[in-house]
Amino acid sequence: MFTDFTATDRWTGKQIHCLYQALVVAIATRHADAVDIKFLADGRPVSVALPHPAWVEYHKRTGKLITDSLAKEIAGHYLKTALESGEGLGREMYSLTVEETLKHLDGVVAGVETPMASAR
Repeated sequence: MFTDFTATDRWTGKQIHCLYQALVVAIATRHADAVDIKFLADGRPVSVALPHPAWVEYHKRTGKLITDSLAKEIAGHYLKTALESGEGLGREMYSLTVEETLKHLDGVVAGVETPMASAR
């Protein structure tokens, strides 16, 4: 859903094609306690940093794990929301808090559950 998508930039109305490119453990690359999810947004690199404590908090709350696939979806959901709300392409890196990460995780899960519910 959110590894290859199009978002409409709020300010320009331009369609921006976003494509997942890589998942990088940020401890190794920039000594951060996060996982960087890298996208190309109209060919420009944009990373969304998800904090490692979000994995722990989500497991504590639900008993479930954030998988690599789910992390990519969370980051893509955030990026689409950021573009469509006007945060734009001005930055190369967006760093989320634990609560922001879990909020976007909820958005991904709600998007997945909605079509199933309507099919019943």
